[in-house]
Amino acid sequence: MTDFKSTIAFGVIGLGRFGFSLAEMLADNGREVLVLDNNESKVRQIQDKVQQAFVITQPDKSTLEEAGIQNCGTVIVCIGEHVEASILTTLNVIELGVPRVIAKAISAEHGRVLQKIGAEVVYPERDRAVRLANTLTRPRAMDYLDLSDQYAISEIRLSNRLHGKTILGLEFRKRFGLNIIAIVRGNETIVEITPDLQLKTEDLIAVVGKKESILKFERYLAS
Repeated sequence: MTDFKSTIAFGVIGLGRFGFSLAEMLADNGREVLVLDNNESKVRQIQDKVQQAFVITQPDKSTLEEAGIQNCGTVIVCIGEHVEASILTTLNVIELGVPRVIAKAISAEHGRVLQKIGAEVVYPERDRAVRLANTLTRPRAMDYLDLSDQYAISEIRLSNRLHGKTILGLEFRKRFGLNIIAIVRGNETIVEITPDLQLKTEDLIAVVGKKESILKFERYLAS
C-alpha cells in the first residue's frame, strides 16, 4: 500500500450503505477518492470507480498512514455501528493531520464524543427522518435542509397567489424574512434574483432563513 498520490480530495473509511454510496457519488462527481474497508468484497465492488481502494484489517494509525489517509484533504469516517472503532479511527485520522475530518454518528452521545476529539459530525439516519417528516407534513415543501437549530433551506412550490408579482412589489425579504437563493422554472434555473423578477405559479423557489419564517411563508401560500 505505498503507491498512492501525494494529495487526494476525499478519503472514505467504511463501506457500509452510507459510506459506499458517499464514495460512489463523490467519484461520479469527478472527485478523487481513497476508500478503506475491512471487507474485501466491498472494496472489489468499488475499486474501479475510485482513485484508490484498500482492504485494511485494523484502522490503527500506522495502517492508515501506510494507506495514505493523511494525504486526503477531507476524510469521512463512516463506521457508525461500532462506536469504539468509530471513535478510535476518527482520533487516529485527526492525529495524522488531515485538515477536515467528518464522522458518522448513530446517537447524540456518540456525536458528542466525536465533536470533542475534533470531528464534524453527521447523523445520516436522523437527517433522513427529519427531511422525510418535513416533506410529509409540509405539502408545499419539496425539500428541506437544516442548517442549525434556527435556520434552514427549503425548496417551496409556489401557488397562484404570487403569480405575476415581483420580488420588489412583494417586499419579499421584509415581509417574510427570507432570502431567495434560486428559482427553478421548468428547465431553467434562475440564480440572479432581481427586484423586478416576476414570480409564476408552480415556480420552485429555494429560500434560506429562520425556520419559523419558512413555516409562516408556507402557511401564507396555503391560505
